[in-house]
Amino acid sequence: MGLGLTARDGASHAAMAQDEVDIPAPADFHCHLRQGDMMKLVTPHVSLGGMQLAYVMPNLSPPITTTEQAIRYRAELQALAPEIDFMMTLFLAPALTPDEIRKAHKAGISGVKSYPRGVTTGSEGGVESYEKYYDVFEAMQECDMVLNLHGEVPSSEASGITVLNAEPAFHRHLEELHARFPNLRIVLEHATTKASVDIVNRLGPTVACTITAHHLALVVDDWAGNNLHFCKPVAKTYEDRRALREVIASGNRKFFLGSDSAPHPSLSKLPLLSQDAQVAPNACAAGVYTSPILLPLLAHLFETVEPRIPLERLPDFAGGFGRSFYARPASQSAHSVRLRRVNASSGVSTSGQGRVPVSYDGQSEALGQIRVIPYFASKTLNFAIASS
Repeated sequence: MGLGLTARDGASHAAMAQDEVDIPAPADFHCHLRQGDMMKLVTPHVSLGGMQLAYVMPNLSPPITTTEQAIRYRAELQALAPEIDFMMTLFLAPALTPDEIRKAHKAGISGVKSYPRGVTTGSEGGVESYEKYYDVFEAMQECDMVLNLHGEVPSSEASGITVLNAEPAFHRHLEELHARFPNLRIVLEHATTKASVDIVNRLGPTVACTITAHHLALVVDDWAGNNLHFCKPVAKTYEDRRALREVIASGNRKFFLGSDSAPHPSLSKLPLLSQDAQVAPNACAAGVYTSPILLPLLAHLFETVEPRIPLERLPDFAGGFGRSFYARPASQSAHSVRLRRVNASSGVSTSGQGRVPVSYDGQSEALGQIRVIPYFASKTLNFAIASS
């Protein structure tokens, strides 16, 4: 993997600051691109954030449950961003059959996403029991399709489950599925806890795990009282954050980028701004939006949060390891994306770079202006994508 190093102020090689880093064929193995006018606004942001591959979630309304729906959705996305390799998924639902799995596999659909019912956005038709899908999982194992697990169980007073312990409570399901289908490739999505890191490490090579950018920085105090930082699963403790950062720093191949970048209209994130109860009648929507700034954000968070993650881990985390697990090598047209430190004293001109916009705005016939507020809005990142 290419890594560019430049010395500043005559520093010795041992003390060189890493002002540039090259990431070959960056890939995001978990993102949400929505539909309709929101899709038109956010899909071009995949490449804006430096990514060349997007593994697309199926929790639309209605969810993507058939091969035909997934193919149509991919065509819509490709028309908006033809430079991106879109990998498609199906939503695990009762209508999904082994025959549909085989059909989807032949059509190039890569995985099936499981949402426990009611745990996050678009999960109303989600899973209540995994046993009823064993024939589907068997077909997936035969076809070598990936099962993507939203690793939480629903909150309830009777079980004592809340958003804070919903992830560890899910682990028994992961263990049972892996034991019954040892050759089924499984990804535990957007891990937030040390317990998740430990169980993925303990299970076999067919089990992997995605980690988001925002969970490398946030803890519970950052979202309790800040709607823009609220997502599912929620960020947890400093110990949990440390475990995520340490496993990336170790170069463990089972852990790779899945941003879970999830755009919502600002009125859904900040409902108190609305004077119309019909516009935002519910609590804050779950989701943090990182797509437009993803690669620079990762580099920034690698080096600004403790324990620090060496920048040389970024190429594998943001591309190499995920591509290897999914058997999705870069195409011949793929290229490296170079990140460059903003205002580096090497004299590189980065005027206006590094500053994250307050919002990304679009238009909707139904809602008028769409405003999506990104993570790190109005702040400055240490890195930007080099224009040359």
